Amino acid sequence: MAKGPTPVHGPLTGVRVVELAGIGPGPFAAMLLADLGADVVRVDRPGGAGLGIDPAHDLTNRNKRSVVLDLKSDEGPARVLDLVERADILVEGYRPGVAERLGVGPDACLARNPKLVYGRMTGWGQDGPLADRAGHDIAYIALTGTLSMIGSPDEPPTVPANLVGDYAGGSLYLVVGVLAALQHARAHGEGQVVDAAIVDGAAHLATMIHGMLAAGSWQDRRGANLLDGGCPFYGTYATSDGGHMAVGPLEGRFYAEFARLLGIADAFPDRWDLARWDELRAAVTERFLTRTRAEWTEVFAGTDACVAPVLSLGEAPHHPHLAARSTFVEHGGRTQPAPAPRFSATPVFVRTGPALPGADTEAVAADWDVPGLRPTPRD
Repeated sequence: MAKGPTPVHGPLTGVRVVELAGIGPGPFAAMLLADLGADVVRVDRPGGAGLGIDPAHDLTNRNKRSVVLDLKSDEGPARVLDLVERADILVEGYRPGVAERLGVGPDACLARNPKLVYGRMTGWGQDGPLADRAGHDIAYIALTGTLSMIGSPDEPPTVPANLVGDYAGGSLYLVVGVLAALQHARAHGEGQVVDAAIVDGAAHLATMIHGMLAAGSWQDRRGANLLDGGCPFYGTYATSDGGHMAVGPLEGRFYAEFARLLGIADAFPDRWDLARWDELRAAVTERFLTRTRAEWTEVFAGTDACVAPVLSLGEAPHHPHLAARSTFVEHGGRTQPAPAPRFSATPVFVRTGPALPGADTEAVAADWDVPGLRPTPRD
């Protein structure tokens, strides 16, 4: 009996991805591909990763399937190559040379499948003096200059969780890279290696800032510029109850509305008088301390003053706008960000919860026609 059409659950429906289990930006990149509809098979290692959360709560493994293979065994690399033969994309996040030593490096994989897109996710990249060194997000963004821009000028740079390096400079660039390479592979029948280094991506994120620096409109020091907290009408302010409001009315008409609603419209007629910026900041600070976050939220509600309350992770899903757009969804009892972006013809959604290590071996063996994945029966 002929099979029916493959259900469409995103624009990447029909794309097959092998993910060699790791931590951080690699799994997140693979989650993005899975959210967009790709069939992502995560190859977990026996015993799990050395660093990570309980697999049952690891949302970066949603919408995926998992098999467990020991790449240090005789059979493990062969089974990975069996999957690679049927895949479009492979994602790995080992240090340079590790995949090669395990027998699943680019040469071995592309020999098995010349159309494969081999995505490599590292911090330092595949070459350079630091390529073999250990590291984490904070070190990568430190060397690129990106970290130097974040925080108050009289304090050490602020650590932006691992969002700027791992996920923005790493995962997002890997996804862009492998999808671009997939387009090339489908058009020309030629696979290739995508070297996604967090240092490259984190540096690239600051392209506009480098342009402003070259033009003389950005000072190479923290807290002295329009977009880094140096400007009194682009930053955050405490409220009387310990909350905070985010302020960003850069355009003239938006600032006019902000100043009127805050009650300082007549005190600072020229907001671009840098000599009075400290005085303006003090006035804005004083005004916000007169009311609670909820009260200021009400004052600025429905206006173009570009002011918003700073919400916690727990509060954000309940904001009326985010709730109306279903920016956060609940699946399996866990509230989580919904897949993004959105598509009119091929909608995306959370299909399954976190893939538990090895839970999908039988299904993957059947769907991908890799019978060797099944455990050998013992006598």
